[in-house]
Amino acid sequence: MVVSEITAQNVANYLKLNYESLTGDELAELSAFLDTAKAFLVSYTGLDLTTIDSFSEFVVAVYVLIQDMYDNRSMYVDKNNLNKVVEIILNMHSSNLL
Repeated sequence: MVVSEITAQNVANYLKLNYESLTGDELAELSAFLDTAKAFLVSYTGLDLTTIDSFSEFVVAVYVLIQDMYDNRSMYVDKNNLNKVVEIILNMHSSNLL
């Protein structure tokens, strides 16, 4: 699996939610978390989504970011409190390090 193949149903399964019982608002929230995680990967690494799809480890980073957003009910990623696993994965492929 690659990042572009992750769906709201994959996210629900990862979060151990019953996809069929989710409301439209809950599905929209999961989709927003997914979009935010993808945008964060692009912003943090400086890579485009096509290049991100070249590395399967980004799937783990997306799921961990979404888990954090879901647990905290937050639509943003706090760079100061980034999960260490996610940070390591992203730093391995960052092209915009200063």
